[in-house]
Amino acid sequence: FAVMKRKSRRRKVQAPAALPEEEAEPSCGPPQCKRQHCDPEVLGQLCRHDGLCVHENCLYHASGLYQRGADEEGFYGFLFPDIQEALKCCICRQPGASISCGARRCPRTFHYPCGSERGCVSQFFGEFKSFCWKHRPVQRVRAAQQDQTLCLICQEAVAERPRYDTLVCPTCTSAWFHRRCIQGQALSSALHHFRCPLCQDMSTFQEEMFRLGIKIPDRDAAWEEDGAFADHYQRHSSCDASQCLCPVGREESEGNGPWRMLLCHSCGSRGTHQRCSNLGEEVHSWECCDCSDTGTGEGCSWGGNTSPRDVQVLSNKPWSITDLALLVVPEHCRARAAAVAPTSSWHHRGCQAASQIGAGTGHPLEMLVLPHGWHRS
Repeated sequence: FAVMKRKSRRRKVQAPAALPEEEAEPSCGPPQCKRQHCDPEVLGQLCRHDGLCVHENCLYHASGLYQRGADEEGFYGFLFPDIQEALKCCICRQPGASISCGARRCPRTFHYPCGSERGCVSQFFGEFKSFCWKHRPVQRVRAAQQDQTLCLICQEAVAERPRYDTLVCPTCTSAWFHRRCIQGQALSSALHHFRCPLCQDMSTFQEEMFRLGIKIPDRDAAWEEDGAFADHYQRHSSCDASQCLCPVGREESEGNGPWRMLLCHSCGSRGTHQRCSNLGEEVHSWECCDCSDTGTGEGCSWGGNTSPRDVQVLSNKPWSITDLALLVVPEHCRARAAAVAPTSSWHHRGCQAASQIGAGTGHPLEMLVLPHGWHRS
């Protein structure tokens, strides 16, 4: 009786104040922990069966609870009769607490969500130990912090020193982040890709995060799962011309003819109907305004004065000798070309026709061609 009385007295030790509202993790509502909301990143998945509800992480850290069944039995191998056993939580004083502090002679037991709110640490490796707010592992690193250090992930301010809700990379001591932020990254990157976002250290960083209670699942990254890039296979399928002329609408697409849809060969995220950009049947490659070097681009809706020949020059097709007539060569280069190679086809077809478009006018077809070894004076 005296021993029981001492335990009862110890359990009345005041729990620390709750973390600020934005750092608390309001969670779910199984009979085990009496919660109304569940955050899977903190508590794991909520398992339900025949009126029995329990968090995944509550099972892993339950004292005296073992996976005595096969993987498909109960919840992850935990049998239903074993889950029914209940203890009183030292934080919320409700029954169903199954996690005990791993420190020697510490009598505290708590629900997993209650512990996460009060700063208790549950480790996800080895013996899956849990520690109360008094005996939890802490970081003892000398980290030089700037005047106002931000979380490397969410870019919000962090605490001035390492604590339960603020962690720092033990390798570079320059990467700071909130516990919630780094936990989300760990669940996404998983064991094979999880590392410090700044210095890219993996071994020491993972070891420290495991010790501090970060759950790092042993699987491939979320972006490597089947179907993770399914949306990348969806092609753009609408006309983005400033004025679409198709009577059916921008989504209309035909294999041939005026409503043939061409996609930008550089980005693939913009399209145009053949007629809406005044393109010829022989044009099979097109570039949008954003990707065009000139800023006006082939993808802009051409005016009625633009000839099919101009469009052909701007397309991705090889240039012929007659296309050189559209090149612009500065006056001093034309004189030099005439003196060096007065009979060359380049001189006759390029320099003579260059006067058709003045240099420096900003014309979309304006280009500067300097043969090898020539320099602007």
